[in-house]
Amino acid sequence: MVIEDDPDVNQRKNANSGSLRTLGLTVCSAAIGGTFQYGYNISVINSPTNYIQRFINDTYWERWGTGLDAPKITLVWTFIVSAFSLGGLVGAILAGPMASRFGRKHTLLLNNSFLFASAALVLASRWARSFEMIVAGRLLVGVNAGVSMNVQPMYFGESAPKHLRGAVAFSSAVFTAFGIFLGQVVGLTELLGAEVLWPYLLASNALPGLLQLLTLPWFPESPRYLLMDRGDREACVRALARLRGGVAPPEELEEMQQEMQEMQKQRQQHGDSGSVSPWALLRDRALRPQLRTVMAASSAMMLCGNDSIYFYASYIFREAGIPAAKVQYACVGTGLSEFTAAVASNLLIERVGRRRLLLGGYGMMACFAAVFTLALVLQSQGVAGMPYLSMACVFTYILSFGIGPAGVTGILPAEIFDQASRPTAYMIAGSLMWINLLLVGMMFPFIIAGLGPFCFLPFGGVCVAAALYLGRVLPETKGRTLAEITAEFDKQGPKAGKGNMEPGPLELGVDCPLTPLKALGRLSPLKPLTPPEHVSSLEPLSPLDPPTPLDVKPEVFPGIKEDLLSNNQRG
Repeated sequence: MVIEDDPDVNQRKNANSGSLRTLGLTVCSAAIGGTFQYGYNISVINSPTNYIQRFINDTYWERWGTGLDAPKITLVWTFIVSAFSLGGLVGAILAGPMASRFGRKHTLLLNNSFLFASAALVLASRWARSFEMIVAGRLLVGVNAGVSMNVQPMYFGESAPKHLRGAVAFSSAVFTAFGIFLGQVVGLTELLGAEVLWPYLLASNALPGLLQLLTLPWFPESPRYLLMDRGDREACVRALARLRGGVAPPEELEEMQQEMQEMQKQRQQHGDSGSVSPWALLRDRALRPQLRTVMAASSAMMLCGNDSIYFYASYIFREAGIPAAKVQYACVGTGLSEFTAAVASNLLIERVGRRRLLLGGYGMMACFAAVFTLALVLQSQGVAGMPYLSMACVFTYILSFGIGPAGVTGILPAEIFDQASRPTAYMIAGSLMWINLLLVGMMFPFIIAGLGPFCFLPFGGVCVAAALYLGRVLPETKGRTLAEITAEFDKQGPKAGKGNMEPGPLELGVDCPLTPLKALGRLSPLKPLTPPEHVSSLEPLSPLDPPTPLDVKPEVFPGIKEDLLSNNQRG
């Protein structure tokens, strides 16, 4: 007997397959020119450090007939390194307005203009004999990274179905880690790491941007942006149908309509655009728990020391006995570790949840920071085998970071803020991230000089504090709607109403916005219900008097000096 397949079942399978294919290609096209660039550009600068410093000194000699001493060369190199973080801060500030005005997809496409201008400056710098052009190029590529780090997770979070929202948004961290790894590989001396090729190495970031320009225009814009920001329901339905395999799910449209009603209230308060200014978001008591959570998570991500541990890697590997010529291959292993952890976490996030991954990552980082400190202390005292324990701590610390904080942090604003507040929330979170990255990069050499082998204790303290605070305030967002997540945050404090900074007038029998008591219970004192002597008994009685006002109240680590001169971009 031949059993024929049910055509409806086959149609649903084909639709699911088509939706996953379209969504996956959209993710790859957006990320290859997005967060991939952040990871690639913080990694690719490490290999040509000595070559660029030599170029700085040679250029200065040609101009002024004298060379620069080591501190001045280090100062210029610090400008080159810091320019990336400063550009990232500018990009984070630009990301919110650009995403609201041009849309998520078109912002990513326009963002490549900064990238191409940066590549042109770097390529022309050696011909023009100008190291200032390298500084300008790193500033522009930082702007590109700052915009993409904010807009891409927003685009993914608004385009993915609820059951895949975490995995799709977490792919931003996967591509960041992949960019770090690929930048380390391309920077090997056998590829573009030779001295004569360093301008081409720094300008190689233009190729992923070109690939994005050729592919991303073929994929749909964020359906939520089309409906809630542009008010184009037909375009929203078409985009959602393409992302879901041909048919727009009615339940998703209904959820968007509910959020659209909230957007209409926001537009009455914030103007026709419906967007929320940073000052309005900071003053909104109803969103303060969410904002505090995002600000703490973004700051902890950069203050936890993961970026700084990349600086330690080459020193640790040399102390473990790895030949100097082979250290670059061991450093590639650190990038591979973070990439592996990010891929594994991407597969686990919809099973384990965001909260567990984030808290577990910080918890493990705190433990390994303590072990790393102990290993460094014993290593400074000449205890045998400690360099190998330190090397193991380098990999485990990076793996712990990649499992949770690296990806979950970027998802949070997309999941806990509404459409009107989301771009501004990303702008605030991104600004804090870049400011803290700049601070850590500038302070880490002084931390090493001052604390010696105990230099990772402050980072361990940040991990402990982040795990305790986020464990107290962050609810699980996996598989929940925005309304359900908002209800969890509302339990953390009184809700005065969006945009309503002051309590309204007290009315009889109406719940007081400040306490659960009735307004009637707060009127004091109560007078007997008898008319005053000068009032006739035929006149209407005033049962209560007006309410009275309420009564309200280098020596530790050999060779560390040389490493400081070639401090890499990641801290």
